[in-house]
Amino acid sequence: MDKCVDKLTLVKNTPESPLPQTYLPPALRPKLAKLGIQHLRDVALHFPLRYEDQTRVVAIRDLMVGESVVVEGVVEFAETQFRPRRQFVALVRAHDDDGSSHFTPRLTLRYFTFYPTIVKALQVGNSVRVFGQIREGRNGIEIVHPLFKKNDSPTTINAAITLTAVYPSADGIPQAALRTLASKAIRIGDAIRDFLPASIREREALPSWPDTLEQLHRPSDASQLASLESRTHPAWRRVKFDELLAQQLALRDAKAMRAAEQAPAIKPTNLIAPLLKQRLQFTLTHAQERAVADVLRDLARASPMTRLLQGDVGSGKTVVAALAALAAVEAGYQVAFMAPTELLAEQHFRKLSHWLQDLPVKLTWLAGSLSSAEQKAAQEQCKRGEAQVAIGTHALFQKKVSFARLGLVVVDEQHRFGVEQRLLLRARGGEQALAPHTLMLSATPIPRSLAMSYYADLDVSVIDEIPSGRQPIVTKLVSERRRHEIAERIYAAAREGGQAYWVCPLIEESDKLEVQLQDASALYAELVTTMPNVRVALLHGRMNADEKAQIMQDFIANKVQVLVSTTVIEVGVDVPNASWMVIEHAERFGLAQLHQLRGRVGRGSAASTCILLFADKLSDTAKQRLKVIYENLDGFVIAREDLRIRGPGELLGPRQSGVPGLRYANIEEDIDLVEAARDAANELQNDPSFNCEAFLERWIAHRTEFAKA
Repeated sequence: MDKCVDKLTLVKNTPESPLPQTYLPPALRPKLAKLGIQHLRDVALHFPLRYEDQTRVVAIRDLMVGESVVVEGVVEFAETQFRPRRQFVALVRAHDDDGSSHFTPRLTLRYFTFYPTIVKALQVGNSVRVFGQIREGRNGIEIVHPLFKKNDSPTTINAAITLTAVYPSADGIPQAALRTLASKAIRIGDAIRDFLPASIREREALPSWPDTLEQLHRPSDASQLASLESRTHPAWRRVKFDELLAQQLALRDAKAMRAAEQAPAIKPTNLIAPLLKQRLQFTLTHAQERAVADVLRDLARASPMTRLLQGDVGSGKTVVAALAALAAVEAGYQVAFMAPTELLAEQHFRKLSHWLQDLPVKLTWLAGSLSSAEQKAAQEQCKRGEAQVAIGTHALFQKKVSFARLGLVVVDEQHRFGVEQRLLLRARGGEQALAPHTLMLSATPIPRSLAMSYYADLDVSVIDEIPSGRQPIVTKLVSERRRHEIAERIYAAAREGGQAYWVCPLIEESDKLEVQLQDASALYAELVTTMPNVRVALLHGRMNADEKAQIMQDFIANKVQVLVSTTVIEVGVDVPNASWMVIEHAERFGLAQLHQLRGRVGRGSAASTCILLFADKLSDTAKQRLKVIYENLDGFVIAREDLRIRGPGELLGPRQSGVPGLRYANIEEDIDLVEAARDAANELQNDPSFNCEAFLERWIAHRTEFAKA
């Protein structure tokens, strides 16, 4: 077990000649690359996962089971044993013990995998210092596979002078090598340069950068072990602050780069938009009017708008997008309106077609399900400028698609699209030099901390009012054992003219799942039999586009009373008469999905109910989710809880691939640092003494790659 030998040897922090910042041992370079380490300076930001306290030696007589400790002594017995399995065993006694008494405590060292170097180092009479976790063995206390150091003299071996760092690693990279590299990295100039002005450090009570690196890689105070491992130590706060500051500055940098581009200054004629408002069967809320004003103000500028319009389910984002599209059309520009699924895109197409019927606006539908001839015809309409509003899915990304005068891109459920996809759509503007404006819609409310951290480069409008006349949705938690009772209530409601969604997590039964789940196909067959004189339909993602469209049209027209479906109806479906939602195995859905599904009802004037059927055995996380969705209708509260339970990665979706990510800061736990970093970014943007480029180079690589998205 060669790797164990000398692992406790400390790298002395002695003055050396300056090292090139790219220096890494050639044999380790490919392996270190897997950890994101390309240069020696990168190791400075490769912080320990935990620490071993090898700073104090504990006498054998004082050892406690469960402790990880340094012990020293003399090898009294050593041999290779073969029962119950091959192993090497050594017995160690204290230096001041002559071994004459059987009652003097001994420590057993046990190796199940060992090499000749182990046997040689642990010969009888050798003085050793070992480190490991004490456990109860067959013959007393023992350490399995301890780290050790041999000493030729019988005198006491000095303990370590700092806590011993344990780093995230990869196959073939010894911890000793990472410690050596870290000791070298925190002595090179660029790695320890402190870019942060003293005034900000003092205001936020942050240590200097050199002190931060020293305290994290080589902490000398064992009493701080708990705060180091919980990442509440002042050094960790400095790391998190700098990381958040870099994120803020990079996002602002991206926003500034976009602002430097030229976009069409769209000035609507107000010839069509007022006609749409007149024919709407509702009056815009104050929040909708405010959002429209934000968008029109941005469109009038000659720099590209990048605005996020967020609002809870049913808050009326689509009509704001429609009025923005009409502003572009009135000014002579084209609009690309994109949605992540064909069902949602088609809902938008049908809704806009209805709203704009007989108005001088040419709509075009472009999706993958169209025939080659239909797609080619739609592409030609876009290219010639005949299609004023093109609505579709990922088909709008195709290289064959181009626009004569693309002025506005609307992206619904924007978190489902990656940055690369939005860039591709913006590039479909043909030969025009002007960049189109971008309006992104999201029905997933973003918690304040997430918005400040990951959306600092966007202008945000919030629709925080629900259209008048809508009734709050009643949410009920019901055991799946009472499914037959729910079916009876749905049947009665359907016979009285009501409509219901019944959502299942699967299309068909699966043999791969340990738990039996209610699948949509089986439920559909059951309800068709048990609900005579009521039309039940089945909808799922494997159906072709024409089938799905026809079923949805029948449901909208109340020709179908009960729609058994998978989550394809999660977003975009708007059927005001549907006032019942039943969700099978609700414990298997995320909070965002449950909130979106519940939002399919409550769109009319009738009281609506959402029933969450759950299994008897629930995990703690599932209980948390169901409790949150049961107690809250506010999407922002639900999103905040979702962030707490899941973390930001899943909430952000593919957008995260284009946003400087966070390795160390937690935006929910470190909200005070998010706010402090935002304020510091405001100061430093105009501070000529702050080397922003070098600071960002330390923290964020390739930060301009998606600056235009």
